[in-house]
Amino acid sequence: MKKENVLKSNRDFTRIMKENSSKKTKYYYIYIERTENNNYHFGISVSKKIGNAVTRNKYKRRIRHIISLLDYQNGFNCIIIVKKSILNATFLEMKEDLQKNLTEVIK
Repeated sequence: MKKENVLKSNRDFTRIMKENSSKKTKYYYIYIERTENNNYHFGISVSKKIGNAVTRNKYKRRIRHIISLLDYQNGFNCIIIVKKSILNATFLEMKEDLQKNLTEVIK
């Protein structure tokens, strides 16, 4: 995932989460905001309930890798919040769940 496709500001996270509904999956909450431009942005949030910094960063790296495997055409902003149930998931389960639900939500 390129740096220009990353959402980091708290203002963006709160705006997207308040103004849009969420898609609840087994391992994630996904919020999508449609935009006018053809750029896309992703924000990833992993709570301290998931584990220490090493564990949280491991899951963020995995999610970034999964995101980079798909091609995106439409203009949107996406927030992905990780649930605690992800601790019991394998990488393949994470990948299948996220890819399936992202393609459903973004279309």
